[in-house]
Amino acid sequence: MEKIKTVIITGASQGIGAGLVKNFIDRGYNVVATSRSISQRDTFKPSERLALVDGDIGEEATAKKVTEVAIEKFGAIHALVNNAGMFFVKPFIDYTQEDFKALVSTNLEGYIYITQHVVRQMLKQKSGGSVVGITTSLVSHPIAGMTVSIPMVTKGGIDAISRNLAIEYAKEGIRFNNVAPGIVDTPLHEKNPKDFLLTLSPLGLISDVQDIANAVVYLTEAKTVTGEVLHVDGGAHSGKW
Repeated sequence: MEKIKTVIITGASQGIGAGLVKNFIDRGYNVVATSRSISQRDTFKPSERLALVDGDIGEEATAKKVTEVAIEKFGAIHALVNNAGMFFVKPFIDYTQEDFKALVSTNLEGYIYITQHVVRQMLKQKSGGSVVGITTSLVSHPIAGMTVSIPMVTKGGIDAISRNLAIEYAKEGIRFNNVAPGIVDTPLHEKNPKDFLLTLSPLGLISDVQDIANAVVYLTEAKTVTGEVLHVDGGAHSGKW
């Protein structure tokens, strides 16, 4: 009988993260879900196959705690989804030092520390593993009017680090991939005009959480795919439309 696998999901309390928790549980995984206050929300309740961990994923102490809970409760870590992220729109000249520090903390430090702890555990287990990050097609395909230059510094960093890690740990069977969504129907865009959002992809569609979850699950389980960025953006990465 195949051993039940364990996945860690960051930024798991709402939107894409909450959808990922549900999808992985439905697929038979054990899940460790973390966000700043996930245990205080009504989204999930701890269970035999679900552990909840509160904390700021930009803090190394939180990353350490999350991995310790995964090992103590489930005995191993097979996959990580770095979903936690921060994104907001401003003209370049209006971004502040505080904005930049917040973006770096969540988007970059929130990727680095938890991934370090997970990779250390995967190396001990000697059975490979998967790390999936969430970026955006705007990293390499900007859209006029979407003034997100500073957030893209951090999202682009996730693209760069995952490609490098894919090579660094290929011989150990640890795979690193990213999903790059376009516009997704989540609370992040609840105040944006839908007519405008529909213009941001050639297909004129807004992805739903399930679309992104499907892509993440695919990359988590695709044993010969590494160093890949899977765009789920209605074709926005393909060019001008």
